[in-house]
Amino acid sequence: MAAPKSCALWSYCGRGWPRAMRGGQLLGLRSSWPGAPLSARLLSQEKRATETHFGFETVPEEEKGGKVYQVFESVAKKYDVMNDMMSLGIHRVWKDLLLWKMRPLPGTQLLDVAGGTGDIAFRFLNYVQSHHQSKQKRQLRAQQNLSWEEIAKKYQNEEDSLGGSRVVVCDINKEMLKVGKQKALAQGYRAGLAWVLGDAEELPFDDDKFDIYTIAFGIRNVTHIDQALQEAHRVLKPGGRFLCLEFSQVNNPLISRLYDLYSFQVIPVLGEVIAGDWKSYQYLVESIRRFPSQEEFKEMIEDAGFHKVTYESLTSGIVAIHSGFKL
Repeated sequence: MAAPKSCALWSYCGRGWPRAMRGGQLLGLRSSWPGAPLSARLLSQEKRATETHFGFETVPEEEKGGKVYQVFESVAKKYDVMNDMMSLGIHRVWKDLLLWKMRPLPGTQLLDVAGGTGDIAFRFLNYVQSHHQSKQKRQLRAQQNLSWEEIAKKYQNEEDSLGGSRVVVCDINKEMLKVGKQKALAQGYRAGLAWVLGDAEELPFDDDKFDIYTIAFGIRNVTHIDQALQEAHRVLKPGGRFLCLEFSQVNNPLISRLYDLYSFQVIPVLGEVIAGDWKSYQYLVESIRRFPSQEEFKEMIEDAGFHKVTYESLTSGIVAIHSGFKL
C-alpha cells in the first residue's frame, strides 16, 4: 500500500530514513502532436504524468497515497473477515500456494511488503519451523546411540526453532500493522518476526539484504508500481527471489461476466453490511480491474531488472503468482 512518502521503524533496525527519490526522467516530446506549440505539449505531458487512477477515478498522483491510506485505515479491523467473505475463503488457499512456491530454506530472510495483518508472515514461520523440526528429528534418528537425557538436552540447547529464518513485515499503514501485531500476540508468534512501518516505493532497508521479497494483494495499490519493483530488486540479495500474489485478468468470458457481477454487485454490499464501508470496497474492486494483465505485469517485473520471470494463473485467472530472480 502506497501513501505519503514517510516511514518509520517498528521493532527493527534498518538503515534509517529513506533515501531521496531516484530515477527521475526528463519529459520527452511526442512527435504525434506536430501542430501543438512546444509549451502546450510540455504542459499537457506534465499534467498527464502527474495524474493516476484511484479505482476508476482519475486523481493527482500526490493524492492517491493518502486516499489509499484512508481505505486501509478504514478496513483494517475487518480486513481478514472481509477477505474470507469476498473470496469465500479461497484467499487462504492462494496464500498457501504462494508458500508452496516459495519453499524457503533454513536461514531464509524474508521481507513481506504490504503484509500488515501477517497472513504471509505467519505461514512462513509455520513452514520454516515445521521443516526445521523435521530436520532435527531426522538427525536424532540417525544418532541411535543417544540416551533420552542426551536427546532432551539437545532439544533444550536448540534455542532457534526457526533455523535462523526471519521475516520482516513492512506496511505503510499503522492500523494494518496494529492488527497484525495483535494477531501475532494472540496466536503466539514472537520469535523471528519484526514489524516495520515503511513505503513500498522507498523501503527503509539496505541494499542486498533479503533472500525473498513477497507482496500479496498490495502492489496494485502502489502509486508507482515500477518504483516499487525497483525497490524490491534493490533490497534483494543476488540470487534473491521476488514473489507477487495479485488479482489478475480472467480470460474465460463466462467466468469473467460472473466475476464482474459478483465483484460490482455483491462485494460493495458485503463491505457495507460487515464493515460499514461501501466506498472502500468499491475502490478495491475497481483497483483490481485497473491492474495490468499477467503479460503486462511480467514485462514490468523484467524492466525492473529481474530474470527468469514467470507467472502462474490460479482459479481461472482471478489471481496470479509472478516470480523472478535477481542475478
